[in-house]
Amino acid sequence: MTLDLSVIWFAIIVFATLMYIVMDGFDLGIGILFPFIRDKHDRDVMVNSVAPVWDGNETWLVMGGAGLFGAFPLAYAVIADALTIPLLLMLLGLIFRGVAFEFRFKATESHRAFWDKSFIVGSILATFCQGIVVGAVVSGFQVSGRAFSGSQLDWLTPFNLFCGLGLVITYALLGATWLIMKSEDPLQSRMRQLARPLLIVLLLVMAVVSLWTPLTQSAIAERWFSLPNLYYFLPVPLLVIVFSLWLWRSLYRPDFHARAFLLTLGLIFLGFSGLGISIWPYIIPPGITLHEAAAPPQSQGFMLVGALIIIPVILAYTFWSYYVFRGKIRHGEGYH
Repeated sequence: MTLDLSVIWFAIIVFATLMYIVMDGFDLGIGILFPFIRDKHDRDVMVNSVAPVWDGNETWLVMGGAGLFGAFPLAYAVIADALTIPLLLMLLGLIFRGVAFEFRFKATESHRAFWDKSFIVGSILATFCQGIVVGAVVSGFQVSGRAFSGSQLDWLTPFNLFCGLGLVITYALLGATWLIMKSEDPLQSRMRQLARPLLIVLLLVMAVVSLWTPLTQSAIAERWFSLPNLYYFLPVPLLVIVFSLWLWRSLYRPDFHARAFLLTLGLIFLGFSGLGISIWPYIIPPGITLHEAAAPPQSQGFMLVGALIIIPVILAYTFWSYYVFRGKIRHGEGYH
């Protein structure tokens, strides 16, 4: 049996992207939640909860981008050309957030407020731009031949901006549930209070996106609502309802600290799966499949050898870092 290297590499890129969304999502969410917490000691706990791991989380962003460049160069070229502005703004946000993350610990009290604001702005900007990228990929790109033929502002649409807002809400909920797991009262109770309205808003966002995409794109409508696909994909929205109800109940149970975070991860996975179902098998919607955008099999095979070596290494040190720094973060404790 011949291995389909394009499908394997697509799975690797999807895995890296999902790992990035999950692992960098909650530390970006902490920056988004900063405006709701005024106490400087609570803010220190928030930052210290991710201080040992935050920069390693972004390894998955590099992995996904490098994989897309090597395995699907056409897709990389089109996406980079079409989304130059939001991708550049995202990188600037990540850089500014990283600088603020480090400097706020070393700054004097008079300057710390500036770096806290920088941390907030960088986190929101990076997250919002990532949401725009997701929305643009779902909406599709105008391609002529093998090149992007649209405008540099094609990404500036209501749907894409709404997706940007939706990802800000998603990361905020992920950050809140992370802090429920990692912090103690009074910060933990404050995060439980914030997580409840965030969950409601997130469900509204998911509902709007789930209606918006099939109403504006007939191919997505046919994918989800034609038979027998409707029966195959029905578990996705049903599981969203089940996970949401379970999460809501967990937010009122002070004895379950990790469950809310794990259920939020489940919601994110289901949302990500829904987007994947909508665009498959196109890597450049609406007309270029992953096989049409793929690099030669020799190139994909050569890269796959390296990926099979490096991915277990990344997983191993990621697991070890989270294991070493497990447990609650208390006032006065930190790793900076």
